[in-house]
Amino acid sequence: MQVAAPPHFPPRAGRAHEVCGAGALFFAFVAVGLSGGPVLWVREGWQADRINPLGYASYCDPDRLLLASGKDQTEVLAVTEEALRSGAVSFVVAEIGKPLSLVAGRRLQLAAEAGKAAGLCIIPEGMGSNAAETRWHCQPAFDPRDSTLQRWKLIKNKSGTLGAWDVRWDAEARRVIVVSETAQRPGSEGAPG
Repeated sequence: MQVAAPPHFPPRAGRAHEVCGAGALFFAFVAVGLSGGPVLWVREGWQADRINPLGYASYCDPDRLLLASGKDQTEVLAVTEEALRSGAVSFVVAEIGKPLSLVAGRRLQLAAEAGKAAGLCIIPEGMGSNAAETRWHCQPAFDPRDSTLQRWKLIKNKSGTLGAWDVRWDAEARRVIVVSETAQRPGSEGAPG
């Protein structure tokens, strides 16, 4: 059985969310692709790696994405807050490398509410803010037939239950699909039929 995206995905507008884990970038690009309107992606300028539009084009339209860099986390958070509040973008992604304080998280939450935009902080594991609406832990799941298979866990949710889902990206339909439990997948030992 396959169903559309997991509950609470894509992240709700008017709220700030967090994602961590080895699959965080995949999660962010898919969320950006499923959102409408322009997107701002902010990261610290010291990061040596760069975001390549060809690398994420199958998940989201590169023409919708504006990339920005700040000199440090304080500047990244300031740019993120202003962008969320402005209403000029529908989605803001911020890559941060240090713990996010409750005050900083609350400021992002208030800015997202004011601008009716979705905010997503890509955070190191264990460094989230209590102010976040949701926090996801995402990691690749091994499947020799599907390189897009991921395990997404909703580890914090202020408005509902937690859960875990195996998801894959359907490039043709441009959507995330929740896949059946491993034993229920076609080709698995013990699968029905």
